[in-house]
Amino acid sequence: MNEPAAPAPEVNAREKFICPACGGEAVWDPRKQKLVCPFCGTESMAKLPASGAIEEHDLAAALKAMLAAPATGATADGARQVRCQSCNAISVLDPSRQAQRCEFCGSAQLVPYAATRAMIKPESVLPFRVAEDSARDRIRAWYGRLWLAPGALKRRALTDTVKGVYLPYWTFDAHVDAEWTAERGHYYYTTETYTENGQARTRQVRQVRWEPAAGRLTHAFDNELVCGSVGVHPSLMRGVEPFPMDALKPYDAGYVSGWVVERYQIDLADAATRARATMDAETRALCGAAVGGDTYRNLDVRTQYSAQTFKHILAPVWLLSYTFGAKAFQCVINGVSGAIAGEYPKSPWKIALIVIAVIIVLIIVASSGGQH
Repeated sequence: MNEPAAPAPEVNAREKFICPACGGEAVWDPRKQKLVCPFCGTESMAKLPASGAIEEHDLAAALKAMLAAPATGATADGARQVRCQSCNAISVLDPSRQAQRCEFCGSAQLVPYAATRAMIKPESVLPFRVAEDSARDRIRAWYGRLWLAPGALKRRALTDTVKGVYLPYWTFDAHVDAEWTAERGHYYYTTETYTENGQARTRQVRQVRWEPAAGRLTHAFDNELVCGSVGVHPSLMRGVEPFPMDALKPYDAGYVSGWVVERYQIDLADAATRARATMDAETRALCGAAVGGDTYRNLDVRTQYSAQTFKHILAPVWLLSYTFGAKAFQCVINGVSGAIAGEYPKSPWKIALIVIAVIIVLIIVASSGGQH
């Protein structure tokens, strides 16, 4: 395992891929999985790396290097960075592009942004596979399943605002050795006598017999994902994960040519802390499952982590941000698998109808029971 050098400024897709037919700029086409000119449709002959070694970096060494790295205020290639004053998302744009609105929340409150710390560059990417027309169809189908949504929401042409964005992600690998102790419980039943309406009755009462338990557990964590974005609601990202890591490609500017790339705002140290919390919780659950018996209590887990590595990757999503009334909502599609998760307003009238229907059913059931 190679020890990474000090974090380098982030490099994004600023290289131009010129169309050999018309001289326009070719962009990555999810449907054809090639660079295609959007003006004349000519497929670029540029060769992109379809496979290659995806390097894992030593986590401890990278964190140490990050703390020692000098501050910097520029990207390696002069790319423009803008920060949204509404949702705080930071986008990395081609110097020639004039962003009008935030890709994440639609706000026009964009201001220039200069990084204060050297950035770790992405070394691998999951290219878009879901094309824009397919993303729109999936959103329309999702709308069709929203029975509680107001009718006005379904009548709006919200798919017109769908945007394709590459989000920053961290992935973490680790090996954990855990020792655990607990009290294992076994159920057994005793017969209890009680009086009801003047008559003696019996019933079975569950009891628990406790005994000490201990054990060891080893587990390998592979590609634990932590999203580095703050522009997309975390619950939605969890709803469209995981991303298929077998589709990961070595980074090349061509894969993200023509697309917006978000710069991470959850840095390596913060992401590593979040990943460790997830690993700790999963390790504890695995130890709990290993206790055996019918139940357990007083579980104590002692862990030791080793072989901790990470990668910084770019993952594609289709993002729909819209407002309804005074609230903002988002819908996200995994740009590789097509998984969809979204937020939407609920109609108070439809909710009221459900409540009334439930009350009527309860009244009918109660009336039927009283007639027997």
